[in-house]
Amino acid sequence: APLTIMTLNLKIERGQRTFDVQLGENATVAELKQKIYDNTKSKKMVPERQRLALPVKPGTTDKDGKPVRPAALVDEKKLSDYSINNGDTLLLKDLGPQIGWTTVFFWEYFGPLICYAFLFLRPSFVYGLGASSKPYSDVVRIALFCWWGHYAKRILETFFVHRFSKGTMPLFNLFKNCSYYWGFALYVAYFVNHPLYTPPGDITFSLGGSPITIRGSTRIVAGLTMFLVCELLNFITHIQLRNLRPAGTRIRRVPRGILFSYMSCPNYLFEILSWVGFTLMTQTMAGFLFMVAGAGQMAIWAAGKHRNYRKEFTGLNGTERYPRSRKALIPFLF
Repeated sequence: APLTIMTLNLKIERGQRTFDVQLGENATVAELKQKIYDNTKSKKMVPERQRLALPVKPGTTDKDGKPVRPAALVDEKKLSDYSINNGDTLLLKDLGPQIGWTTVFFWEYFGPLICYAFLFLRPSFVYGLGASSKPYSDVVRIALFCWWGHYAKRILETFFVHRFSKGTMPLFNLFKNCSYYWGFALYVAYFVNHPLYTPPGDITFSLGGSPITIRGSTRIVAGLTMFLVCELLNFITHIQLRNLRPAGTRIRRVPRGILFSYMSCPNYLFEILSWVGFTLMTQTMAGFLFMVAGAGQMAIWAAGKHRNYRKEFTGLNGTERYPRSRKALIPFLF
């Protein structure tokens, strides 16, 4: 395609600059970012740190009356898709130091493996010299394998299953995510592996005048079964999400399949239920709080993804129409 000289005004957080860039008529946003970096040669202007957006008139609101914020331009789209012409103004924001998603995911999942194993294998370092002489109960050993299995699965999925829509994220996320996962790993492991920990016991209650006993072993088996089944279903949904995006692309499609029939994020639901099973099996307050914190965060993520699906797939301009009957996380409810 023939090259043309395009003059663009870039509004940056600390002022405004005018760039003359030479681009083809089918140039993409990614090519424009590279040209901006070539013109500046600044480390703060590498393409991964740039966020380009079209300005929005002050006071513009959506159908719900909420202020419209400038939406980031998608790297793979052409400038012509956004009707960007010579002399136009774009908003440029420095996203700060970036790091690869794969790197962040590896370290945030590798840490819990080491933290949990340390308290299990070296209890005397934490609980005192006499801790090593007390044998672990079966449920403590099962909990170790469940914990390790979950995070080993997450690491393997990071390298061999997931296809990320973005290549990088802010460097700060590495420290934030690791603090959450590593901290909770130590918190949960401290109480499950504690020398004074006792496995779930029998519960007896009266129903209609007749005593009913629920064995502790029954709750352990039920929790373990729930954990394993939900981990498998979580893995299946990750495979289905992977198959939506061809390798090397950032294509987005409407998720299909029986697990997606009634909810947008079954992967989050099954992960939450996995930790419900872990909590039922181990019955510690630390495990319960970890499950609640994770469920709250995944509910927020699910709501956001559900909202984005509905905005993106409207059935207009050749896009698929997102099923209106789907909920974000819990079928028929939320």
